[in-house]
Amino acid sequence: MTRILSRAAAVLSLLLLAACASIVDKPVRPTLFDMGPLPPISPPIERPGPRFALVVPEIDAAGALEGSAILYRLAYSDDHQLRAYSQSRWSAPPPQLVRQRLRQQLGRERPVLNLDESASLARETAQPLYLLRMELEEFAHVFDAPDSSRGVIRLRTTVFLNTIGGEKLVGQRSIAVQGVAPTQDASGGVRALTEATDAAAADISQWLLQVARSQP
Repeated sequence: MTRILSRAAAVLSLLLLAACASIVDKPVRPTLFDMGPLPPISPPIERPGPRFALVVPEIDAAGALEGSAILYRLAYSDDHQLRAYSQSRWSAPPPQLVRQRLRQQLGRERPVLNLDESASLARETAQPLYLLRMELEEFAHVFDAPDSSRGVIRLRTTVFLNTIGGEKLVGQRSIAVQGVAPTQDASGGVRALTEATDAAAADISQWLLQVARSQP
């Protein structure tokens, strides 16, 4: 009888363990976001000014922007605290995604190269070659109120002209752009930041033309 009771207790213990395991929630994988497809190309506008090749190296960033977290601020309560969505992530660190998006947008109007491609081009052509270095200083979903938010991107941009004697500084500018979030969650923040990045690309493109025209 003792042996039977022991076996019954063991079976009951196994059943209880199985039942507990079945009700434990499985780990939830974070939802991954990128910036999606580019907006459709509008009818081409002939812009006056010189055409030149542009080199866009990796974008510098520091702190929380080096990771893949989607960051947000509650400006209405504490705009000095940077928070991260727990169940949402970028598919790559923001500097990589922003650089990819800017390259795609800027490449619609001019050749855009990597650093390793620039040396051969400089040897093969006498055309001016510009280098655009950028530092990503802010890239966050900012809530002005619980029902109102925007995506904010802030870039420090510096343009150099590649000359025989080395790189010549020709312009520097801080760019801050924002986009309106359609929803007050991570998905809305991603769309707002994408809109802001596209607006920053348009701003940079116009500025580059001004810089190029100012060169002798």
